[in-house]
Amino acid sequence: TALARFRQAQLEEGKVKERRPFLASECNELPKAEKWRRQIIGEISKKVAQIQNAGLGEFRIRDLNDEINKLLREKGHWEFRIKELGGPDYARIGPKMLDHEGKEVPGNRGYKYFGAAKDLPGVRELFEKEPLPPPRKTRAELMKSIDAEYYGYRDEDDGILEPLEQEHEKKVIAEAVEKWKMEREARLARGEEEEEEEVNIYAVNDEE
Repeated sequence: TALARFRQAQLEEGKVKERRPFLASECNELPKAEKWRRQIIGEISKKVAQIQNAGLGEFRIRDLNDEINKLLREKGHWEFRIKELGGPDYARIGPKMLDHEGKEVPGNRGYKYFGAAKDLPGVRELFEKEPLPPPRKTRAELMKSIDAEYYGYRDEDDGILEPLEQEHEKKVIAEAVEKWKMEREARLARGEEEEEEEVNIYAVNDEE
């Protein structure tokens, strides 16, 4: 259209400032992708400097903090796009100065608080409750606590298990004897004679 041609002519003359694409995937030129990344870094730096001023008020500080986090995510998209277009991997080799300015709340992965936002009501308490990671034990320290009790060899020494086992053993024996008596009475009632083989427990067998 005539409007599109007019705008293109103005872009070529440098009278109209080119707008950054909304999606990084829409950019197919590496130099332009690098340009947009540098522009975003400039915006982040400006906002990080602004948010240091605690006199801006809670609402403005929260808005600034949200804008910085949004720009950081956008910077990550452009760095990924630059890598796709054959450029350097900024996520790996790029400076992390701006990212390290912010502090991340445990359990709130990805969202950071910058400058005066770290002292906002409700945010300060989150940082104060940050749990310290438990110290990791070495293999030698773990082996110190392994003994005979670890493998269950001292289970009978507690004075609880052995009486329970004895009681259970008596119960099982009584049930077995009762079952044998009932079977014996049933056989006698059917007229079956019991054949008991006498065994001499003291006999010695010469055969090997």
